[in-house]
Amino acid sequence: MPHSLLQRLIDSLARMPGLGPRSARRIAFHLLRHKDSLMTPLAYILTQSAQQIMACRHCGNWDECDPCHLCDDDSRDSHSLCVVEQVSDLWALERAAMYQGRYFVLGGTLSVYHEIDPQLLRLPQLVQWIERHDVQEVILATNATVDGQMTADYIVSMLTEHYGERLRVSHLARGLPVGGELDYLDDGTLAAAFSERIPSEVESK
Repeated sequence: MPHSLLQRLIDSLARMPGLGPRSARRIAFHLLRHKDSLMTPLAYILTQSAQQIMACRHCGNWDECDPCHLCDDDSRDSHSLCVVEQVSDLWALERAAMYQGRYFVLGGTLSVYHEIDPQLLRLPQLVQWIERHDVQEVILATNATVDGQMTADYIVSMLTEHYGERLRVSHLARGLPVGGELDYLDDGTLAAAFSERIPSEVESK
């Protein structure tokens, strides 16, 4: 049944991160066994999400409104900006409840292997945000991976060239394992890394 509707369902599920054909098949069968209680409600919420959830034009967060509820919160500190790779990283930091400033989602990282260059990230919008909101500190919360560090170094160099010492640039500190991604770290580790953040410097050539 290579082209059956069931096989198409399994193939679609298998495209999800962390799922292979076997896991996708188990999920598909489980959904079909629980159509009324699980599959139909899930189909409805997926349709609603596809229609109503959008990217915030300011920070890049996903929400049902634009600007998102974080950008629309006047109680947050506009002079502090935390730069993350993906929306999942933003949500991880919010879960840790250690930060009350603004966020900016890059939408990815620089990568030589995947041929991602600066033009594909939201770097011009980052500069616009900093100037529009009189940002005094940029906190680089990229993941502790090779691509994350390369992206952070590029941003430090870019911001240093634009603003010199007028803008404080820092990054997350201890507690982040090499190769670790924010979305998979526990709240205590994130809180420690955030509270102990240290200034970022451009490496001398």
